[in-house]
Amino acid sequence: MGSVAFVFPGQGSQYVGMGKALAEAFPEARAVFEAADDALQEKLSTLCFEGPEDALKLTANTQPAILTVSVAAHAVFSKRFSMAPAFVAGHSLGEYSALVAAGAMSLADGVRSVRARGTFMQEAVPAGVGAMSAVLGLAPEKVKELCEQAAQGEIVSCANFNEPAQTVIAGHAKAVERAGELLKAAGAKRVLPLPVSAPFHCALMSPVVPRLDEVLSKVAFKVPSAPVVTNVEATPNADPTKVKELLLRQVTGSVRWIECVQSLEKAGVTKIVELGPGKVLCGLVKRIAKGLECVNVEDPASLEKTLAAP
Repeated sequence: MGSVAFVFPGQGSQYVGMGKALAEAFPEARAVFEAADDALQEKLSTLCFEGPEDALKLTANTQPAILTVSVAAHAVFSKRFSMAPAFVAGHSLGEYSALVAAGAMSLADGVRSVRARGTFMQEAVPAGVGAMSAVLGLAPEKVKELCEQAAQGEIVSCANFNEPAQTVIAGHAKAVERAGELLKAAGAKRVLPLPVSAPFHCALMSPVVPRLDEVLSKVAFKVPSAPVVTNVEATPNADPTKVKELLLRQVTGSVRWIECVQSLEKAGVTKIVELGPGKVLCGLVKRIAKGLECVNVEDPASLEKTLAAP
């Protein structure tokens, strides 16, 4: 029998009402929300459960909110699931959720770190200067090559390698626009501008690094209960002394999600459980590795369904 990996979603999976049914049904989920509220000295739980959506969409709120819902889903699921994961992984912000779930960092440090990360990302680039677009239907290598052509002294690069037919690019707004034209001419099915507040995972995020370094330097990282397949290296890491450096490199580096999933498959994982809001990662996993089973847990109904699955 193959092993199981737990994965955790990133920004874009949030919705008003997320985590509410879990918190109402399970005391361990409630405890996670209470601990996050305490750590931030504010009612993050109310923002998750009731919105408003505009406030939930602000990067500085989205990141701790998704992390908290993901960790609550993990607390509920891991108590009822008989198998410990062989690996954990997360998409961008989700890597922090994975670290908290694996006990490599505390929940309080996790929510405070991603609150700071989201705030710094928001402040790194003035509104309108940067942009991101999703490129559909073109090979990642071709997208990378055309971004290099489109840069012309500005920044545009691959931010997320999400699945073989979907790469997200980020950088200066004009350079992203130029890249979009080249990509369409080269046969991309669609190039969709994304409604984001900053150009994540590119060199424009470099002002975030020293500020986040200061925050993460105060965190006591521990050995994770399962190795974390990291975004920047796409290989498992269980060394707590490397965690800070990997998280700092992630700020400006690409999310190598295709390789992360392939790395899990190569290591003998046959089942992936996505813990947290939405099913975005399950969708990506199915398009990367057809042989992997992927199920999700975000509320009591999906919990029951996943526990009942063979």
